[in-house]
Amino acid sequence: MRISFLTLIYFFWTTVSSFSQKTQSRADFVDLVNPLMGTASKPSLSTGNTYPAITLPWGMNCWMPQTGKMGDGWAYTYDADKLRGFKQTHQPSPWINDYGQFAIMPITGKIRFNEDERASWFSHKSEVAKPYYYKVYLADHDVTTEISPTERAAALRFTFPQTDEAHVVIDALDKGSSIRIIPRENKIVGYTTKNSGGVPANFKNYFVIQFDKPFANTATWHGKELSLKELEQTANHVGAVVSFKTEKGEQVNARVASSFISPEQAERNLAEIGNDSFDTVKDKAKSVWNTELGRVSAEGGTDDQLRTFYSCLYRTMLFPRKFYELDANKKVVHYSPYNGEVLPGYMFTDNGFWDTFRAAFPLFNLLQPTMNSHIMEGLVNAYKESGFLPEWASPGHRDCMVGSNSASIIADAYLKGIRTGYDINTLYEAILKNTQTEGPLSSVGRKGAPYYNRLGYVPYDVKINENAARTLEYAYDDFTIYQLAKELKRPQSEIDLFAKRSQNYRNLFDPTTKLMRGKNENGTFQSLFNPFKWGDAFTEGNSWHYTWSVFHDVQGLVDLMGGRREFTKMLDSVFVVPPVFDDSYYGFVIHEIREMQIMNMGNYAHGNQPIQHMIYLYNYAGQPWKSQYWLREVMNRMYQPTPDGYCGDEDNGQTSAWYVFSAMGFYPVCPGTDQYVLGAPLFKKVTLKLENGKTVTINAPSNNAQNRYIKTLTVNGKAYSPNWLSHKGLMQGATLDFQMTDKPNTQRGTKEADFPYSFSAAKR
Repeated sequence: MRISFLTLIYFFWTTVSSFSQKTQSRADFVDLVNPLMGTASKPSLSTGNTYPAITLPWGMNCWMPQTGKMGDGWAYTYDADKLRGFKQTHQPSPWINDYGQFAIMPITGKIRFNEDERASWFSHKSEVAKPYYYKVYLADHDVTTEISPTERAAALRFTFPQTDEAHVVIDALDKGSSIRIIPRENKIVGYTTKNSGGVPANFKNYFVIQFDKPFANTATWHGKELSLKELEQTANHVGAVVSFKTEKGEQVNARVASSFISPEQAERNLAEIGNDSFDTVKDKAKSVWNTELGRVSAEGGTDDQLRTFYSCLYRTMLFPRKFYELDANKKVVHYSPYNGEVLPGYMFTDNGFWDTFRAAFPLFNLLQPTMNSHIMEGLVNAYKESGFLPEWASPGHRDCMVGSNSASIIADAYLKGIRTGYDINTLYEAILKNTQTEGPLSSVGRKGAPYYNRLGYVPYDVKINENAARTLEYAYDDFTIYQLAKELKRPQSEIDLFAKRSQNYRNLFDPTTKLMRGKNENGTFQSLFNPFKWGDAFTEGNSWHYTWSVFHDVQGLVDLMGGRREFTKMLDSVFVVPPVFDDSYYGFVIHEIREMQIMNMGNYAHGNQPIQHMIYLYNYAGQPWKSQYWLREVMNRMYQPTPDGYCGDEDNGQTSAWYVFSAMGFYPVCPGTDQYVLGAPLFKKVTLKLENGKTVTINAPSNNAQNRYIKTLTVNGKAYSPNWLSHKGLMQGATLDFQMTDKPNTQRGTKEADFPYSFSAAKR
């Protein structure tokens, strides 16, 4: 067959063009993200408990479409039929709920400002959700709404039909709000105070909305009363309506910003948009996301695996959110959610350290060290302004969860080389205070500290709930303090104290069951012990889940269980034991229990944090291939880039960070050490572009659905047998070459010298 020269040229051009398009599309990492992942949730069953956050990485404000009623923590649920508005939100979790919130809703026809009456049917078929852009068609109003964000502002664009009755409703919500229309400037200003706790008495979120079209008519409202004459309202629940006459397809633009400091600062924040068009704001936001997501380039997986990976990576960059602003002199300032003052310096919020110390913050230390140095300064400021380190902040202290895991976050950052931009000595002072003091809330300081410091555990019978969980987490946190104290060259007596306290986990180990168990003040174990009982001595889990919470001394736990054989048998049992449970502590089946029950993985409860590191523990007992098997099972079965894509609460990036690390092939089992424990990579290739200019390349060319096991590993061209990687080594740049196979390699990683760090082993 003859092929003409022109045909060859055409073939060459189309091939190059196709390759170029594929290369270009690969650079658009953000378009692999599905912000709707995890939104098909409800109080009784979480598949993420997420919402589509339209924002920039760690942005001060998020925007979201609102399906739920005012004050409902489940503000967007995938199965809903109607939208009530588009809300500025700061919600970190439906259980914590929201603050600094107000809503905007375009409508046509008769003025309707009540949230039910203004609501419109919508379809996911006419919805576009990207981190940098949201678009939806409101069927009852024949209006299309689009949103694109900056860090503290957003551009909104409404496409109206031909009508003399086009309106935009602004709802400042209840619990105290104010609004004022300024017709000559096409502007609306106001404030909202609605919150769910954790705020000073003077808390306000000031907003400004600037339209690009003059108002044909205006109205304000309070409660159920509409006023066509008043331009200003201040009451429990107020709002405004501005009206336009529009041609078919006419677009009305609104620029929106807010501030926790003042109305004037809200105007300054609006300058983030300046004179940019909607499309320019959108393009800039997309570019920011591509830059941040592009720090990790994954390839050689299925479309679903890539979409899941980048959807998870996006979630790790939402919290803790920036709670600071730039003043008239471009200086960093913040409204303190602790004392209500405007003060210099960084502040971050909306984070539960009980969740995120495990993998989310270690991911920052690897990929975002400068950002984490700012977060550390924010912790210094939080301590100075409130007297305590935050453990669950939104925006100030909230009474939620247990532990004093700020110690882990601070120690891990400092020990991994993040040492500038903040005062480590002030943070160490704050950590020490935590170890000595019960705070004003049960989640601040250490609940039960006097018992723990005297007995070495928090007793079961002194009316302190979740006492065993507190003991285990305090012991691990004491290990991180020990590590930090050594680095800071603190007095030897202080170093020895925290080394000793790090072993307090031993006080709860029951040799008859080989499980952790609550212990009474007199030294006897709790009676009527049921290892399947959720809550009670534990936090959102049972003894089978919390027994493994000895991150820093797995070898010590191996010894207590009678050696590696018994240890791995106990690990195996988690998957073999049926998903039985005792919910009597709660009186009903909490969603975390249900999520374990329905996953068909025994008593393994990946949907909640306490056990998420457990699969990696086979590496400490010479059976790393079991880690490799179960990790692939969890990634395959419990994560999908779909509205029901998680197997429990996503929780401020933690459950997502688990996937990101695990897909790369390693995981920070014990923050506060230099080590990542090996799993096995999911992709054929992952490239990390580190902030210091170095590159980590993870090659696994034979990776596929069958080849989930590591046959061999070389690091920088040399054979490598340990079951861990060094953070310091990765930060210097590294090339990891995995040879993957479909059969377990039962010879690799089986020697004690290959095992990851354990306190007991290091002391021998």
